[in-house]
Amino acid sequence: MIIHPRTLRIEYGKTTKVMCVVGTELTVNIDRSAPPSSKYFSVQCSPRVQYRISPPPLESGTLPTSLNGNTMLLFTMDTASEVGNDSKLSVMYYGEKTEVLGKAVVHLTAVEISLDVDADRDGQVERNNPNKGSWMWGPNGHGAILLVNCDSEHTYGKRRDSERAEVSRVSDLKDMSPMVLRTSGPAKLPEGYKLTMHISQGDAESVRVFRTRSTAGMHQTLKNLFYKSFVKDYPLVLGSEDLSKEVPYLGGNAEMNFYVEGLRFPDKDFEGLISISLSLLEPSSQGFPETPIFTDRVVFRVAPWIMTPNTLNPLEVFVCSTSDNYQFLKGMRRLVENSGYKLKVCHEYMNRGDRWMQDEIEFGYIDSPHQRFPVVLDSPRDGELQDFPYDVLLGPDFGYVTRTAYDEEVSSLDSFGNLEVSPPVIVNGKIYPLGRIIIGVAFPTATKGRNMTKVVQDFLWAQKVQEPIALFSDWLLVGHVDEFMTFVPAPDKKGFRLLLASPDAGYKLFRGLQNDGHGQAKMFDGLGAEEEITVDEILSDDKLGAENNYVQSCIDWNRDVLKRELGLDDDDIIDLPILFHVMEENRAVAYYPDMVSRRKFYTRTPPNQK
Repeated sequence: MIIHPRTLRIEYGKTTKVMCVVGTELTVNIDRSAPPSSKYFSVQCSPRVQYRISPPPLESGTLPTSLNGNTMLLFTMDTASEVGNDSKLSVMYYGEKTEVLGKAVVHLTAVEISLDVDADRDGQVERNNPNKGSWMWGPNGHGAILLVNCDSEHTYGKRRDSERAEVSRVSDLKDMSPMVLRTSGPAKLPEGYKLTMHISQGDAESVRVFRTRSTAGMHQTLKNLFYKSFVKDYPLVLGSEDLSKEVPYLGGNAEMNFYVEGLRFPDKDFEGLISISLSLLEPSSQGFPETPIFTDRVVFRVAPWIMTPNTLNPLEVFVCSTSDNYQFLKGMRRLVENSGYKLKVCHEYMNRGDRWMQDEIEFGYIDSPHQRFPVVLDSPRDGELQDFPYDVLLGPDFGYVTRTAYDEEVSSLDSFGNLEVSPPVIVNGKIYPLGRIIIGVAFPTATKGRNMTKVVQDFLWAQKVQEPIALFSDWLLVGHVDEFMTFVPAPDKKGFRLLLASPDAGYKLFRGLQNDGHGQAKMFDGLGAEEEITVDEILSDDKLGAENNYVQSCIDWNRDVLKRELGLDDDDIIDLPILFHVMEENRAVAYYPDMVSRRKFYTRTPPNQK
């Protein structure tokens, strides 16, 4: 709660009518308002008014108090008024011989005002939480959470709800954060006084505030979800065109519900913190603007986009159908159905031959005490699948976010095969309960390397809760981190293992086969003479060996980074035997997925030895 220092002027021989807020303190300079020749004063007040004198008087008992040249009277009211001017405070001034020189009277009207949010994050909007005006991370932190309203309540003619400056369906309210104005006091404010809600110019592009015209609570509002589809009764209070607006004072013991809508995610130019203030304004003289005598403030933080690791149990599996992958799709359908999950097929009329679903999108979610829903991050890659995330995935309780690289060249590193996230980790005592994001970039000393576009990197870093790790992936022709690493679940305390491609492990496997007499076993058998190659030929190819030595050094550099940044040791890493071939510009491609899919074949007795 912000309490403006409020100095009150009173005059002897006059009655001053004053509006105050319960719990705030008003200050009167007694000497400044005293009649000439005044030496003493005394104070009387109604039971609901408390006062103190500063500095404390030396006199005791019922004797008048001496004026010392800078005597201050501070007073407050502890309960709201039932009617206007129902409490009184008077100051009597005395001369040298305690003769009465004059009297100043103050008539007081007190109101209780509290702008409230869910500052303790328990799903309830509590009254006047002392931490509502600040924000702190963590399970023991505080501060209200705001969701970006990035889903669409409409399935036809869809737009993200944040792009509509209105509440078009009452179901949209559950994606907004509740805020309650609680007031107590007389039936109406004294003439000229008013309540005003306001935001800063800097926050205006990031938030909107709506209110209900009735005093029905949030519970009743959500109950109505089942009976109403459209709502016209939630007027816009604050937004980019309205930084300040008067809000009704309802009188008595009343509550008014507000709904706060987030419009943008944290980013390089937006930390994610938003303040909303409510002020009680006092009228000034004719022709002059009102002045604030009390301000209450609440703080929200916009919930970050959180990426989900592939070690979690799936809810739904997405796959593309193309003209040449019928058998793959058939097997995938059988696998998913047998596992008890849902399969969603993106057909060719939508994917237009682009099968790389993983490169186009990444799944995540946003979360708050009152609502959670998945949000797809659409890459700037914009291949033939570019319409799928918006046209198919965006919908009720399924959000959409993207970043557009207007001033940067989009490269293969902007595909989301180059964006991964670890499971939860502890690194040097620091807990990352949501894991850490992993991206691939050029080597730090490279002058002409490819990088993920800055707009995407800025977005990922700004979310904060999954602090990114940058790996060196530009050594790959495609440049995606998922070409040489992934995570799999493990049934132990760690909960996962890191799988890393390893040419060294590949050569060790082939040498073992050669030593066991299988040097003439063919790789890629059945693909034609140009593709077939024996184990002996692989091991005798010096150029291929040199290429894989280079690849192994690149992977080892990343291995060290992952061990350091994820708190891993060698027991947490499994080396997969995979060989690579270095092509133009010294960038590599893997013998993959052929090497992976055939690895088990070569760990048992080869066919010609049966």
